[in-house]
Amino acid sequence: MNSFTVLFLFMLAGTSLARIGLSLRQIRHVRAHRVAVPAAFANAIPLADHQKAADYCVARNHVAMADTLLQAAWVLLLTLGGGLQWLQQLWSELLPVGGIAHGVALIGTVMLLGALIELPVSIYSTFVIETRFGFNRSNAALFVADLARSLLLGAAIALPLIALVLWLIEQLGANWWIGTWIAWMAFSLLLMLAYPTLIAPLFNRFKALEDESVVARVTGLLERCGFRSAGVFVMDGSRRSSHGNAYFTGFGAAKRIVFFDTLLERLDGDEIEAVLAHELGHYRLHHVIWRIVWVAASSLVLLALLGWVIDKPWFHAGLGLNELTIAAGLILFMMVMPVFTFPLAPLSSMHSRKQEYQADAWAVRHAAAQCLVSALVKLYQDNATTLTPDPLYSTFHDSHPPAALRIARIQALA
Repeated sequence: MNSFTVLFLFMLAGTSLARIGLSLRQIRHVRAHRVAVPAAFANAIPLADHQKAADYCVARNHVAMADTLLQAAWVLLLTLGGGLQWLQQLWSELLPVGGIAHGVALIGTVMLLGALIELPVSIYSTFVIETRFGFNRSNAALFVADLARSLLLGAAIALPLIALVLWLIEQLGANWWIGTWIAWMAFSLLLMLAYPTLIAPLFNRFKALEDESVVARVTGLLERCGFRSAGVFVMDGSRRSSHGNAYFTGFGAAKRIVFFDTLLERLDGDEIEAVLAHELGHYRLHHVIWRIVWVAASSLVLLALLGWVIDKPWFHAGLGLNELTIAAGLILFMMVMPVFTFPLAPLSSMHSRKQEYQADAWAVRHAAAQCLVSALVKLYQDNATTLTPDPLYSTFHDSHPPAALRIARIQALA
């Protein structure tokens, strides 16, 4: 056991305990505020719905704590437990050690086992938690079909990419991480272009917005904002869940705005216009571009770090790997990085919440502020979003501002 092993165990324990501690704080805080609807929402959300949201939040955090322990056990089993070393030896009996085929098989096996380990959590969340609170509309056949599609799509996308990365490492020598970064960014941009039209339709049906009155409002807003896209679409989210949402996807000629059908069932024309204005705000304020820049910068830093540690004996030996291969080094890095980067989560959440505030402010300049407020309140109510999150938990986990703060900010702008 070297010093890096001790550091890794310390960080793994600290991160796991921090995640569980944050969930416990969230549970206590939400339960303490369960008895009454916050004053800002007292006239809009019934007490029964507020209590349902509190109970839903508590249930989800219980699952999250169990998942944290499961993930920590999986990481320990694969590293210091010798699991990765065993899998590497297993594949070495069939394929040349260190070759591209061996590396693809090893990484693919670890990814598949990771997905299978997460499967019980996913099943419980869908068919117990989501069903108990009235959100689940899926069934066993659809769940299995989604799982099969996800695995096949993941294999079709990930395995060739893994092979390319391993080939680049072989060919480019010490500066392989620069070439890999270029390939990764090209792949990411291609995936963003392909997702709206090629990938998303594998799981959901999309159709153009048809309600004439809503279409007129949407068209007018798009023209006022000078926005051109591949269209505004409605997604059949109700096939799997009663949760409602809207999102902006793609860029360039492939960009489109998508509304869940469950959302459109609840919002009137003014509220739909306000939600659309918020999504347009993300585009007009270049949030998509900033996200791409952030991914590019962070991935470059991580790949440079990987290039430095991957062949260091203290790194792979300290994590239970006796025989180093590039593929095994990649796996170790991908598994331990979340342990070391978790303390940085508040920075990412803070930046995301800032962009949500900015998109709200942009929306208020192009649509009625009160309509955006009423739309958000309906979203909070229908999705059973807790109105009273623990501040510290929210700092680490929430990409959107807490409901009360967000509503107050919009009303102040109005």
